[in-house]
Amino acid sequence: MSNLTVRHAKIVDAPEIAVCLSALGYGTECNLVSERLASFADSSTDAVFVASASDLTSMLGVVSVRLLPLFHTTGLLGRITSLAVNPSTHGKGVGKALVSAAEQWAWGKGAKRMEVTSGDHRPAAHGFYQAVGYSLDERRFIKHAAKAS
Repeated sequence: MSNLTVRHAKIVDAPEIAVCLSALGYGTECNLVSERLASFADSSTDAVFVASASDLTSMLGVVSVRLLPLFHTTGLLGRITSLAVNPSTHGKGVGKALVSAAEQWAWGKGAKRMEVTSGDHRPAAHGFYQAVGYSLDERRFIKHAAKAS
């Protein structure tokens, strides 16, 4: 793999982004990805980056990041909302480059800290996030909306 490139995602990337997300077990459909990319196009609080290499034809990975205002203090919270890397490129710097792009974008917009949620069933991802400077800091409690009957 040579000449790793990370850039802002475009709507035409939607099919390959959907494939990347499916590698994580998300059933994300191409039309939903297209809708999200279109809605994020002029957003100052959301960004999506994709990684590719000049010697490969397929997309190597995708990261999405959102900025949230902090209520209790000044500044913003940068939150990685998804990160998916082609399994064949794990350990080759793709994830690190994507996270770095998300961080640089968020820091540039005024983020005071970054966070990411990684499911308990993804221990390899936990190791990755620690390797790129993240640490386990808090517990997160979730309550899902009741299904309509």
